[in-house]
Amino acid sequence: MATLKVYADRRSQPTRAVILFCKVNGIEFEEVETQLFSNDLNTPEYQAINPMKKVPAIALGDFTLFESHAILTYLACSYHVPDHWYPVDLSKRAKLQSVLDWHHANLRYGAMGYLFSTMLAPLFGKSPNAELAADCEQKLVQSFETIENVWLKDDAKFLLGYDQPSIADLSLVSEIMQLHMLGDEERERMIGPYKKVQRWIADVKEATNPHFDEVHQCLFDVIASLKQNA
Repeated sequence: MATLKVYADRRSQPTRAVILFCKVNGIEFEEVETQLFSNDLNTPEYQAINPMKKVPAIALGDFTLFESHAILTYLACSYHVPDHWYPVDLSKRAKLQSVLDWHHANLRYGAMGYLFSTMLAPLFGKSPNAELAADCEQKLVQSFETIENVWLKDDAKFLLGYDQPSIADLSLVSEIMQLHMLGDEERERMIGPYKKVQRWIADVKEATNPHFDEVHQCLFDVIASLKQNA
C-alpha cells in the first residue's frame, strides 16, 4: 500500500490539526516539510498536488487532496478510527460539518485577521491596520461567544455535546492556539471571559496528549524566536 504523505508546515494551524489527528489515531505517514512563504509552494511538483499553494496537503499514491477539513474528513473515513472523530450517523455528521463550515468564516477569519493586521504585518513589509484589527477582534470575540453558547452544550467536554473529541475539536483548538503568538495580556483580554472555552481547550489537550504538546512545540519555538528578536 502506498505511504500517506502529509505536506506540512507545523507553523500552520490547519497543518497541526491534520498531523495531530494522524498521530492520535496511529496513522502512519511521511511528513514532507513544505515551508510557508517559501519556494516550496511554488514548484510545479507541489502545485500539481495543491494548486492553491498552501499547506496542508496529502498524497496517497495518485490521490491528492488539499484543504484541512476535507483532509480530516477523508482520513477519518479511510482509516479505522473511533466513531467519535467523524460519526457514521448522518445527522451527527451534518452537525459536525456545520461546525467546520462555520470555522473558516468566523473563528479563522477573526484569529488570522487579527494576527496579520497587528504583530505579523511588519514581517511582511506592511503597516499594522488598526481598523482591520478592531473588526477581526470583534469577530474573534463573537466566535468565542458562539463556541461557548452554541457549540459547547451544557457541561459537555467537547463540541456538539460529545464526550470525546471530533475532527472539529482539533481544527478549532489548533486555530485558537495560534493566539499564543500574542502577549499574555492581549490574549487574556479576548479569551479571558470565556471560561468554558478555556476548559474545552484544556480537555482537548488532555485527550490528545502527549501528541498535542509535541505537535504544537514548533509554534512555541517560533514564539520564543520572535520574542528573542524583538
